[in-house]
Amino acid sequence: MNRLFFSILTVGAISCGANTNRSMATFEGAPPTVVAADESPHPVATMAPVPAVSVAIPPPPVADIPPRPVTISLSRASRGAADPHLELGDAAFEKDDFAGAQKAYEAARKADEKHPGGETGLARTAIALLDLPTDYAVAKGNKKLQVVAGKLDVICKKFEDFGPAWVEAGRARLLLGDAPGALAALREGYRLLPNEPEAASALGVALLATGDAAAAEKYLVRARNLDPGSSARHGNLGTLYFLLGRVPDAIGEYDASVRIAPNDAKTHADLGTALLASGDFRRAELELGKAIAQEPKRASFKNNLGYAYQSQGKLAAAKAEYDAALAIDPKLASAWINLATLLAKSPATRGDARKALLKAQALDATDPRVKANLEELDALEKGHETR
Repeated sequence: MNRLFFSILTVGAISCGANTNRSMATFEGAPPTVVAADESPHPVATMAPVPAVSVAIPPPPVADIPPRPVTISLSRASRGAADPHLELGDAAFEKDDFAGAQKAYEAARKADEKHPGGETGLARTAIALLDLPTDYAVAKGNKKLQVVAGKLDVICKKFEDFGPAWVEAGRARLLLGDAPGALAALREGYRLLPNEPEAASALGVALLATGDAAAAEKYLVRARNLDPGSSARHGNLGTLYFLLGRVPDAIGEYDASVRIAPNDAKTHADLGTALLASGDFRRAELELGKAIAQEPKRASFKNNLGYAYQSQGKLAAAKAEYDAALAIDPKLASAWINLATLLAKSPATRGDARKALLKAQALDATDPRVKANLEELDALEKGHETR
């Protein structure tokens, strides 16, 4: 079962990841482009990068540092009757064994009803079992999640010093679209668990999801420094830097992510996308090729590789990748737009370029990239007619 926690970015949108526990970051799709048909494609400011001085805090060395568990421990140092069961539940949850986790957390609750860990674990597992989609506020109005969130609120009020319950409550509120409630709970969770990387990461991602990227940096840096052996921590911070327009800093974090998880397709895709934005198209081509080798059916990876090829003038290779991307996902607007910019280079294929742009327009009539490219195409065709 896919249960990544808050992934920071999918093209132009903040999303809660596919897991109510883990923090991962993914950037899918080519950088937005508005391209004159006779020019090379280039990123533009539709992502609204914020100019910033590159002052990233350098990460600790990542070599030989194992990642910490992402499941926040529910046991206590006082070692009561519930704690051995809670440890078993946490270990099962870490392995995505939700049935085993649920059984162990229930045993913990029965062993000591005054310990908040059992009820918190059961709530945590209940959220995971909902198997919700990944977007922020995707569960707005979800009755089952509202019930679980209410139970977590009761635990937090009854056991005010139990940090894990506050973090789980914040996650639930974020999925429900309750930004103020989510941030309040996650801030309290971080206050109580300042040395828990997942508490810092959850707060940082929530701040980013609710539009406060500047505040998010502090907590995502903290999470990375507490857990420098985690590919995901570096990936999240890299995506934040990418959003802020600090592309060199983003590349540094993505490089670390790739070193830690060289067999993860998305780490290579993240790095490749940042390299596209930096203009290092040859290296981007290599990283995106690695991503596709590991995950060949991801349309966005092929679209990005096509972008890298087109930026180097490898037009036949670029078209092949765009065609392959659209064969996998005909609704990928960026691929239609990038294909159009390639086809518009020749008067003989400008009719096909217009068809591609109209395909993208049908997917999203408000996309400014389509409007700009149609205007460029109109100008090119008028210029050709007057010659």
